[in-house]
Parts: sequence; C-alpha cells; structure tokens
Amino acid sequence: MTVEGERVGTGTAPETIRVLLADDQRMVRTGFRYMLAAEDGVEVVGEAGDGLEAVRLARDLRPDVVLMDIRMPGVDGLEATRRLAGPGVADPLRVVVVTTFDLDDYVHAALTGGAVGFLLKDAGPALLVEAVRAAARGDALVSPRITVRLLRHFAATATRSAPEEGGLTTRELDIVRSVARGLTNTEVAGELFVTVSTVKTHLASVQAKLGARNRVEVAAWAYRNGHAT
Repeated sequence: MTVEGERVGTGTAPETIRVLLADDQRMVRTGFRYMLAAEDGVEVVGEAGDGLEAVRLARDLRPDVVLMDIRMPGVDGLEATRRLAGPGVADPLRVVVVTTFDLDDYVHAALTGGAVGFLLKDAGPALLVEAVRAAARGDALVSPRITVRLLRHFAATATRSAPEEGGLTTRELDIVRSVARGLTNTEVAGELFVTVSTVKTHLASVQAKLGARNRVEVAAWAYRNGHAT
C-alpha cells in the first residue's frame, strides 16, 4: 500500500495497460481519457456511464484496470466493484475507485469490496496515472488525503494484547511488516536478502492463511494485529 500515495504489493504490469472508465459524467470520462492517452503504454478500451454497464463491459472486455466512480445511476460503483472484484469472484478484476467523496464508509466499502485503490478526483493526473500503473502491477494505491485516517482506523482497532500471529511463519511475518510499511516486492526482497519470487511465494501463502484477497487487506491485518511499525 502506498501511504501518502502508498502502495501494497507488486508484480509486472502488462506491456499495454488496458483501462475501462466508469463514471456517469461524460466530461469526467473525457478528462480521464485525455490524461491517460498522454501516457505511453496505457489504452482506454471502453467507457461506461452507470454501474450495470460498467459490470457488463468489464466482463466482456476484461481490462487490466477499471477506474470506477461511486455515485452512478442504477447499480452504484461500490456494488459494481463487489460484482467484479469482491469475495467469491472467481477471476477478480483490478478496480480503482475514483470519487469526489472521501467518506470513511465509502473507503471501507470500496476496499473490503475488492478495490485495489481509492483516489479522489482532484488528486491530479500524476497520481491517477500512478494508481493505474500500480493496479496493473498488482499494487494498491490509496489517495494521500485519506491515508492518515485509514491507518488511524486500523490502529484504533488494533489488538492491544500480544500480537496475533495468524499461523504465519517468522519469515512471513517479516514480509507482512514490510508490506504494511508500503514496500514493494523488490524493496522487500532487498531488505530481507531474498529473491522477488521468494517474496511472491511467501505473500501468496500469507494471503491464503489470512483469507486476504489483496495487499490492502494484508496491511490492514498487520495494523489490526500489532505488526505495523
């Protein structure tokens, strides 16, 4: 997780990142399309003006990243996100929620619904592009303005007794702590003197043991259970 533009996770982004835009305002979609078109290796493959259309297009097109608004007619963006990336989805897509509203309930619902990022629409083109690239790599990026509140929420619900280990090995806990600090797989590998593939293997085991769907949930578990510093 990049906190202050924090990210969790990493992998290898596709050569061309295919993006679907979902927003009920045509002007917003046009603005996002313009920003992304200026970037090498990013292609907007579709646009949706409501949640149902977003779900349909996402399932048909299988984009690398979906940029999802929250307040849309019919099915809203949070429900659309759950249908595309939430618990029980066999082949979840990578959804970044982009909204005008930074309400805590929205943030929580988006991230627990499977979103791998949460941005405010006024975050600017640089952060928007970074969120797309992070999602395509398998990372997660959260808008800086909501990061501090998000981590305070995790800290407020943290276990006050001895830290819970969740059945993780010592090495897995080392990696979880690094993930909670916002390190990428490459950075974790360098810090722990292991290969990137070893980090990925351990993280896959961590997610299976914790029942975590993504790196945001791994970081959240670390904060709740006293493994974040």
